[in-house]
Amino acid sequence: MENTKTVSILLLGDPGCGKSTLISRLSQGQNAPKGSGPLPKLHDLDQPFIFEISMYNRPYRFEFYDTACPENYTLLQPNFVILCFDVTDRRSLINVPRVWRKDVTRHYKKDGDDPPLMMLGLKRDARVEEEGVIYPQEGYRIAQEMRCDRYAECSALTGELVREVFEDIARTAAKTTTDAGGLTQGGCIVM
Repeated sequence: MENTKTVSILLLGDPGCGKSTLISRLSQGQNAPKGSGPLPKLHDLDQPFIFEISMYNRPYRFEFYDTACPENYTLLQPNFVILCFDVTDRRSLINVPRVWRKDVTRHYKKDGDDPPLMMLGLKRDARVEEEGVIYPQEGYRIAQEMRCDRYAECSALTGELVREVFEDIARTAAKTTTDAGGLTQGGCIVM
């Protein structure tokens, strides 16, 4: 369709934090297996992973990029960035502000602003109540400190909250095509 708005969405985060599994789960749409059934393997050469949807009576084309190859992702100019971490791995959470947030500022700042940011905790199903566990409140606090526009958690493996996360991603991505853009007017919204 000629009126289709295209939005590029970049997922940044440590290797193994669940980014590819999330995209694989999203690629299944409503046909995704329930629980921890097998998900399709994704290949870097298949990027971008494209999702065409209709929202607000308009067609959108969301192009998701994974960060498997640093040489390639630094050349992108995404409209929306999702900072991902594994909720069972503290190092993964620490690297969001120390590594990935800094990369956003270094590579993607436009007209003095970063693109809209979302912080996404993955592997929610694997969270175990023990010393050092990363609770949603801690992730949300860090998202606020980094001035992210959104914070959410899900389990791509089991599908828990994936639909809600995708809806939130879609709403924010769609807003990037408007004059107001996808940045919030301050504060982080938890979903």
